Amino acid sequence: MSVLLVGEGREYLRERGETLETDLGVLEVPEDAQPGDTLETHLGTAFEVRALRGPDLFEHFERTGAPMMPRDVGLIVGHTGVADGDRLLDVGTGTGVLAAYVGRMGASVVTYEQDDDFADVARENMALAGVSEAVDVRTGDATEHAEELRDEDPFDVLTLDTADAAALVEHAPDLLADGGFLAVYSPFVESSKAVVETAREVGLSEIETLETIQREMDFDDRGSRPSTAGVGHTGYLTFARLV
Repeated sequence: MSVLLVGEGREYLRERGETLETDLGVLEVPEDAQPGDTLETHLGTAFEVRALRGPDLFEHFERTGAPMMPRDVGLIVGHTGVADGDRLLDVGTGTGVLAAYVGRMGASVVTYEQDDDFADVARENMALAGVSEAVDVRTGDATEHAEELRDEDPFDVLTLDTADAAALVEHAPDLLADGGFLAVYSPFVESSKAVVETAREVGLSEIETLETIQREMDFDDRGSRPSTAGVGHTGYLTFARLV
């Protein structure tokens, strides 16, 4: 599994046994490198070895688009209670941040990505995260595979991040286990409205939509206030449950 090498305000991701070559020197990463170890380049620059954590994956995954933000992942985990041993169906893999997070939590994930090239990148990212055994990256339109998915064991959580999410919400009662949760991310209100309407039509309960906003605080000699930099809004999350 890869490790982070942190030093001089920089971070580099390398496999054990690989070589790091920068203007700070050349460093051979030992096969037995462990988190907490300090390694030095041939120029004497020290790097600390760190284990990969969820936020590190967000920063270092190869991206095929805008990945789901950690704060949105946190809301999904908190509202659905996804846990070790759960089965999760994730539609709209993208970079694979959500799939990797829950895979590292011990859940078994089936995730669908329509773009073949994006799916290949997602598989590489799952290997980087060490969850290739837990996350099954499939290529195709999950809506078209809804019938065969019904024949599999029911899913505890269904997560959707696609423009046509409402079309798959129609199948949610047949895909979810009793008490299972639906979580849908959308950057647009119109898509969220369609999801809510469909969830009501198919008999899901506990339906709610949240706008995800987070503001960083600035502290300086003049005073303290929310930062005027960055984007606080990311999108909308709709949750529902089969009860």
